[in-house]
Amino acid sequence: MKSVGNMSVEELAAFVCTHLEGLGINVVLSGGACVTIYSDNRYQSFDIDFIDNGATPRKRLKQALEEIGFKEHHRYFKHADTEYFLEFPTGPLAVGNEPVGCIVSRKIDGRTLRLLSPTDCVKDRLAAYYHWKDRQSLDQAVLVASKHQVDLKDVQRWSRQEGMIKEYHKIASLLRKRKRV
Repeated sequence: MKSVGNMSVEELAAFVCTHLEGLGINVVLSGGACVTIYSDNRYQSFDIDFIDNGATPRKRLKQALEEIGFKEHHRYFKHADTEYFLEFPTGPLAVGNEPVGCIVSRKIDGRTLRLLSPTDCVKDRLAAYYHWKDRQSLDQAVLVASKHQVDLKDVQRWSRQEGMIKEYHKIASLLRKRKRV
């Protein structure tokens, strides 16, 4: 097994996800780390966000992560051998006001990583852009859409539900530049 210090974001996320799953803690990767994975590292996030689908008590989560060398530091979990850190934002797993529609599983070195689909990753980034005017999040959404199949009809439907259809129409051409469903 590779040491934690030599793991990529994807490898580390799979390592953590698989360890927690083995203890009955069901987590899904979201946020910027999904963008890192889906953009082939063109965007780099050091914050690895997992949403816990089971509302695991913090004490149990802390114990589980200590087993693999992560120590709690304020709201994050850090490991001495890596610059990446873990965060567990409060669930439920949703993009904007909508529950996540599709969770993807990827095998990495015999481990399973559960993460948002490319389409839900785009919606997650657009939620930050729509609601907080975070231009970097729009750029991240475009990066993911340029490298993966994204269901733009679903993104449009979701944008309408978020009350952001006018904003969607302003940026839709950016999302359409490459692959789409």
